[in-house]
Amino acid sequence: AACPGRTPVPERIFEMFPVLRQMLRRRGGDLSGGQQQQLAIGRALAMGPKLLILDEPTEGIQPSIIKDIERAVRALAASGEMAILLVEQYYDFARSLADQYLVMERGEIIMRGRGEDMEKDGVLAALAV
Repeated sequence: AACPGRTPVPERIFEMFPVLRQMLRRRGGDLSGGQQQQLAIGRALAMGPKLLILDEPTEGIQPSIIKDIERAVRALAASGEMAILLVEQYYDFARSLADQYLVMERGEIIMRGRGEDMEKDGVLAALAV
């Protein structure tokens, strides 16, 4: 799909975020917060990055959109096309996606490990302090 005079949007972005196809003719500022977040991720992916950095992609986003973003990030990670660095305060989202985790406090790493060990390692309790 393309807008007149613009570079075509890779089809896989619409497959990951179908709502963007419906919003193709709208301006970014006219989109909801969740739609803007999906647009930002889609724009980054269109560049074909080797590293995708997501800085709190769930912040201020409704639960249904969080699930859409989670599904897309999971698919990207499974593709092996890029490394993904996720900075996230929403524990369940981070735990569901993390291969490895780091917990930082005041700029210092206070915990690290495998994503599958986050619960056993007591990460949630450390965040609650």
